[in-house]
Amino acid sequence: MEKADLLICGHLLTMDKGKEIEAGAVACRDGFIVGVGSEKEMAETFTATKTLRADLGVVLPGLINVHTHAPMALMRGLADDLPLMTWLQEHIFPVEANLTSEMVYYGAMLAIMEMIKGGTTSCCDMYLFAGDVARACEKMGMRGFIGEVLYDFPSPNYGEPANGFAYMDDLFAEFKTSDLVTITVDPHAVYTCSPDLLVRLKEVALDHNSSYVIHLSETAFEVSECLEKYKATPVNHLHNLGLLDSSVVAAHCVWVSPEEIALMARTGMKVAHCPESNMKLAAGIAPVSDMLAAGLVVGIGTDGAASNNDVDMLAEMDMAAKLQKVHHLDSTKMDAATALSMATSGGADVLGVGQELGTLTVGKRADIIMVEMNKPHLTPMYNPVSHLVYAARGGDVRHSIIGGKVVMEDRLLTMVDEVALLAKCRRYAERLTGKPC
Repeated sequence: MEKADLLICGHLLTMDKGKEIEAGAVACRDGFIVGVGSEKEMAETFTATKTLRADLGVVLPGLINVHTHAPMALMRGLADDLPLMTWLQEHIFPVEANLTSEMVYYGAMLAIMEMIKGGTTSCCDMYLFAGDVARACEKMGMRGFIGEVLYDFPSPNYGEPANGFAYMDDLFAEFKTSDLVTITVDPHAVYTCSPDLLVRLKEVALDHNSSYVIHLSETAFEVSECLEKYKATPVNHLHNLGLLDSSVVAAHCVWVSPEEIALMARTGMKVAHCPESNMKLAAGIAPVSDMLAAGLVVGIGTDGAASNNDVDMLAEMDMAAKLQKVHHLDSTKMDAATALSMATSGGADVLGVGQELGTLTVGKRADIIMVEMNKPHLTPMYNPVSHLVYAARGGDVRHSIIGGKVVMEDRLLTMVDEVALLAKCRRYAERLTGKPC
């Protein structure tokens, strides 16, 4: 018999062409999936050091959150019910001026704790002091696609914009061999980055074969401002600069026309859809069903906890599906299977790692979660995919495995002291905002 580090047993949703195995198991060794099949078959093939199961457990690939600002967990609930630009310029930017690397580290750990406990095993994070976000990922065992945000004005981290390039060079060097962290290149947005900066950052992304992550066409105001300044919409502005290609991960894309969607699909760029944040900030409803119909690759993100106000991907899937239905007045839009695919295999494709993540397939990395369905709000269970999207929440996740390591077992994190971390985060939030919490 073959040896395995871990055997995870339950109803398998492989996310591989819709394949399900009702009494199945996944075998993991050295961080990778080495077997997928019936529990009987896996038990006869592998001798496992550890076995995980749960009552009516559903096993699936870990959820992939394709747009976060993890350290903003320290700002959760700080400035709610405001327009985006007011929220950003009058409340968030002033608070961020007080940030320190230590605050970012613990804020990121707080968000990562929440994500792991909610079944997220990978996140694409754009923020300040990105090195500390990356180190928080490694400490917590989270898989992170991490980038330092750059813009035309000084940063609380690196100071003048020119210094941001040296900081990025250091990030690429430090995490070049990391098993968990991949560095991305992150211009903030077309309204905070000059054309020269956007182009220079694209050159860096090409040099490192990395994703180019940017906020794009989030609000009607952003579009009108870009039209006035550059005589083009944000999508066309990037296209005119020669920047649109398959490395681009554009967050939001709420205000895009059918013609722009066709252009986005032709260039192969990817979209990070953040429905709850877009709703809360009244940015609008992204035409995701139209994007998918055009062949665009779309994943789901939560955005930061300051504008959501959580990072629960199961709740985000539910909202993503229902929002398209009510937007089109068509209950068949964005079915549960599509929403779950966007949060798993679709997210992996958005980040350019579909060959490594997103399905329970032999040879892929062992990023796996188990959701316990033996609960009142999940009983009876006719369709596990439907339940995951429309009924389950982050608190229903029982076990989380990243790179073959059990980072949460029976709802308890294995890498940190949860109580101590929460206490530290409250203290850092008070220092950051000057408000008791």
